[in-house]
Amino acid sequence: MRLFKKILLIPALLLIFSFNQAEAQIAVKGETVYTMAGDPITNGVVLIKDGKIERVGSASSVNIPSNYEVYEAKVVTPGLIDAHSVVGLAGHLNQEHDQDQLETSSAIQPELRAIDAFNAREALVKHLRDLGITTVHTGHGPGALISGQTMIVKTAGETVEESTVVPAKMLAFTLGNNMSRAITKPGTRSKGVAMLRQELIKAQDYLEKRNGDEEYSMDLGMEALADLLEGKLTALVTVHKANDIMTAVRLQEEFGFPMVLDGAAEAYLIMDELKEAGHPIIVHPTMIRTGGDARNATFETAGMLYDAGIPIAFQSGYEGYVPKTRVILFEAGVAAANGLGMENALRVLTIDAAEILGIQDHVGSLEAGKDADVAMFNGDPLEYTSNVTGVIIDGVKVK
Repeated sequence: MRLFKKILLIPALLLIFSFNQAEAQIAVKGETVYTMAGDPITNGVVLIKDGKIERVGSASSVNIPSNYEVYEAKVVTPGLIDAHSVVGLAGHLNQEHDQDQLETSSAIQPELRAIDAFNAREALVKHLRDLGITTVHTGHGPGALISGQTMIVKTAGETVEESTVVPAKMLAFTLGNNMSRAITKPGTRSKGVAMLRQELIKAQDYLEKRNGDEEYSMDLGMEALADLLEGKLTALVTVHKANDIMTAVRLQEEFGFPMVLDGAAEAYLIMDELKEAGHPIIVHPTMIRTGGDARNATFETAGMLYDAGIPIAFQSGYEGYVPKTRVILFEAGVAAANGLGMENALRVLTIDAAEILGIQDHVGSLEAGKDADVAMFNGDPLEYTSNVTGVIIDGVKVK
């Protein structure tokens, strides 16, 4: 009987432990704290309460209550943001059953929702989390004219509902010679753009009917494109060659939808045009394999775009081989060493990425009231020899 009572107590004790862990108040002390909301703080403190950042300041100005759990690190930053990935749709096994980032049955499928394929328990999500990445913009990958939708998630949670920040954020477009071989694709660049224009013209008519009194039959693909035209979704256009980038700019000007360029290996050839157009760029992984449309990619692209005042973010991108994702810290480190600089690279990994994704009110910097997403390091975050020593997401220590 006594043993039976003990067994009954175990779930209750686990529940209390989980609740206390979730509600734990935390103080993070760092020899250097990069807030991304001002100058770095030497011997800084970040107080966390109820999942939010309570206060940030120097150790001499911030009193740590006696009931707070205290963690220490050499360097403290906001949780890092991977601005473009397919993790959660692409799995680490690289087998057919865990590769949902690209549906090859058609070249244009805007109706495909990332939230219907994202696996919060995928091992690659933990892989990113262990690298200090707390927020990921993921979803359908490049390879089709329109491959589907993207979403924004936190790298914590056991279900898609627990992980999701924004269920539908962008529509993934691909221009140039970047189409998957598995898709029946247009034979030329002009044919591909003509197909896109035709669908967008149909979406204009559909939107007019949707917003009017005229009866219409719901079409999931047209719904997504109509949302794009209304600015509820953003076009994420993967494109590398300078002439294809300008094609994307012309397409955007014709239809007026919000757009973020992705990849942009030859962006440095048309800097003035891109600055005038004003579209943010999620820069290709710095160490991208140079071939095909990306054969002219350079280590210096991020630094040149940043110096020109063009908003940029980093991405781990998509790789066709295991482990299916790059290490974004290494990509940023190479960019930092090739013209971008360390603190600028950290900005691009945090607050700049948050602004491009429209989530800067919640993440991207260590400021009172924002989500308590924190990364801790035992050295320079962009040095290969440094390690992530702790990660906090929404006030819960997950590493």
